[in-house]
Amino acid sequence: MTGQRPNLTRYAWIAIAAAIGTILLKLVAYLITGSVGLLSDAVESITNLFGAVMALWMLSLAARAADDKHPFGHGKAEYFSSGFEGVLIILAAVGIAVAAIERIIHPRPLEQVGIGLAVSIAATGVNWVVARMLVNAGRRYNSITLEADGRHLFADVATSAGVVAGIGLVAATGWSVLDPIVALLVSANITWTGITLVRQSVDGLMDTVLPKEEQEAIERVMAAFRAKGVEFHDLRTRQAAAHRFIAVHMLVPGDWTVHDAHHMAEDFEQELDQALGGAHISTHLEPIEDENSFHQ
Repeated sequence: MTGQRPNLTRYAWIAIAAAIGTILLKLVAYLITGSVGLLSDAVESITNLFGAVMALWMLSLAARAADDKHPFGHGKAEYFSSGFEGVLIILAAVGIAVAAIERIIHPRPLEQVGIGLAVSIAATGVNWVVARMLVNAGRRYNSITLEADGRHLFADVATSAGVVAGIGLVAATGWSVLDPIVALLVSANITWTGITLVRQSVDGLMDTVLPKEEQEAIERVMAAFRAKGVEFHDLRTRQAAAHRFIAVHMLVPGDWTVHDAHHMAEDFEQELDQALGGAHISTHLEPIEDENSFHQ
């Protein structure tokens, strides 16, 4: 059993449109001011575009139905997208750091700061709105792809905020070196975001167990059925993006009919499916007497 979720590619298309718009705005801001901070911000937005395109591809692949070659579906494709986004963020951070160090070595005064900041702030506002939408949708539909894309955009928002603050300080103090210094700090900050996304993707591909709160929900359902005279052992869980997989041995009294045991297993699977909001559940029936003799 599993819950169905709607087609999520529309969110990727929105992210692609937002990325193209913000790239153009931030490049205009850089060309107006000559700020390496704004240039680093534009580079980060280019990685947003690549990430959004990857997200569209992986969401389309993950939405495919199970087939003979992939009997458990294509949900794990989402982990490739989030890992790709994490790597893009790290590469963007390296590029930002290189540009910042070059500007420290060869300082350059900024020009038309007010106009450049206004354009950058407008782009940041677009990214904040889209990032919030993507993260909320990712959590609602249990999509690591959308959540990763949203977190990538939030990293971009943080980048932009730092850049705006740095350019504002340059305008107030006249210290041009503050611009590349802020860019270096932004580089360090978004590197951590990239590393986190890569680690999440690796965990997903390695079939980690369901989160603690979902494990506890499974235990509550099993406790309710233990009161009906059954037992459980060999519980195994894993998650592939939006799909949860649960396998467990269900021990029933040996004098039960196959009909009774089968319906008990069906009731258990239905309640567990409802408790988790959708899951692929596999129960293996055994006589409870075998378990008792095993422990003697």
